[in-house]
Amino acid sequence: MCRAAFYMLLVAAVLALASAYVAAKEETVDEMKARFETAHLEDRAELGIQIAQRQLRIADKLYIDGKTDEARAAVNDIVVYSEKARDAASETNKHLKNVEIDVRKMAEKLRDIKRTLAFDDQPPVEQAIHRLEDIRTTLLKEMFAKDKKKDNQKEKQ
Repeated sequence: MCRAAFYMLLVAAVLALASAYVAAKEETVDEMKARFETAHLEDRAELGIQIAQRQLRIADKLYIDGKTDEARAAVNDIVVYSEKARDAASETNKHLKNVEIDVRKMAEKLRDIKRTLAFDDQPPVEQAIHRLEDIRTTLLKEMFAKDKKKDNQKEKQ
């Protein structure tokens, strides 16, 4: 019995240390933004989406806390970094589908947030939703244009 208790205690200690390490290692949004500017083009799509997703969580919390001005700034970052992710994905022709899916999910979450806001606080969120939908449309057109090009090339051969 003593040995089993020792192993359970050891496992608990390792798990506690691992979770503390992960929590201490989490980057701030500002650190992520700085890293985005120096990141390789291939990494920017994923990093841009990570920043946008983090800002979405922050915006939600800020709206709940009644800090609408700060929340609006976070909502603006959601759009800006989603656009940057789209641009990087388009330039590299990689991660188009993943960026589109993530942008769709963020637009859905913003719709949920908008429903909880006072009428006067809704227009910036609605504007952000429209811009995210434009990003999605652009990505979808690009993805399906590639499919048509491939089909046309196959027909010519």
